[in-house]
Amino acid sequence: MAEHPLPGSLAPRLLPTLQLAGAWQMAIDRWLLEQGRPAFRLYRWSGPTLSLGFHQHQLMPHWPSLARQGVIDLVRRPSGGRAVLHAGELTYALIWPNPGLARKEAYRRSCAWLQLAFARLGLPLQFGDQAVSLERSSCFATSTAADLVHPGGLKRIGSAQLWRQGCLLQHGSILIEPPMALWQEVFGAPPPALSPLSIDAGTLEHRLLDAAREALPMALGDFEPLLESEWEQIGGRLADHHWEVGPSGLVSTSPLASMVRTTWGSPNPRG
Repeated sequence: MAEHPLPGSLAPRLLPTLQLAGAWQMAIDRWLLEQGRPAFRLYRWSGPTLSLGFHQHQLMPHWPSLARQGVIDLVRRPSGGRAVLHAGELTYALIWPNPGLARKEAYRRSCAWLQLAFARLGLPLQFGDQAVSLERSSCFATSTAADLVHPGGLKRIGSAQLWRQGCLLQHGSILIEPPMALWQEVFGAPPPALSPLSIDAGTLEHRLLDAAREALPMALGDFEPLLESEWEQIGGRLADHHWEVGPSGLVSTSPLASMVRTTWGSPNPRG
C-alpha cells in the first residue's frame, strides 16, 4: 500500500519514460539521488548498452573490442552489482530517502510492485537464494536475494542499490525479450530461457506503472518532466558515466571513474 504524498517539494516525482544513451540515463539517476527527493521512473536505452557496476573491477577482455566496433556502448553505473546488458529489457530507477529499513528489507519493499505486476500476468516472481558471486561478470548469471526469479529459478529481474547519506537509489533491469546472439557474444552464454510475455512491451509498461502506483512505498502523482535547467545540471555529470575505449581498454578522466580500478580478466565461459 502506497503512503500518502509528501508535502511540497518532497512529494514523490514520477518521470516520463525516456529513451536515451546510457551516460544520460545514469547521469539522470545520479542527479535524482543528489536531490534527496523520492522519485521513480522507467526507461529504455537508445542502443545496446553494457552498464558496469560501480565496484566491478574484473571485466571481460573482449568488451572494449565490442565497444570499438559499435556493437555495444559501455557505461559505469552509480549502483553496485555486475554487468547488465540493456537490450530487450526495461530499466527502472527508484529514489527512496531514508527508508528506515535494513538493506534486505528495503529490497523487498522496493520490489513488491514488480511481484504484483507479474503475478497479474500469471508469472509469479520470488526472491533468489544464491550467494553473491564475484567471479561472474553478468548480473543475470546468479540469482541473489536482490533478484526476482520465476519458480524454477529463471531470473526475470536483477536489481542493485546505492546508498548515500541514508538515501537509496535502486536500479533494476526487467528482461522482456533478451537478444540471444548479442547476449552470447557479450557474456559467452545464452540469456535466461524465460517464458514469453502475453503482452507487448508498451502494455507491460502500463501494467508496471499501475502496480508501482499501488505497491511502491510512496504515492506517485502525474508525470513531471525534467526542466531545461535540470537537463543542464544533469549534462554536467555525463563524463562521470561515459567510457571512451582506447587501444588499451577503457579510458576516462572523470573523478568518478578515477575511483574505480578497472582490470581485464580472463574470459569466463559461464558468463
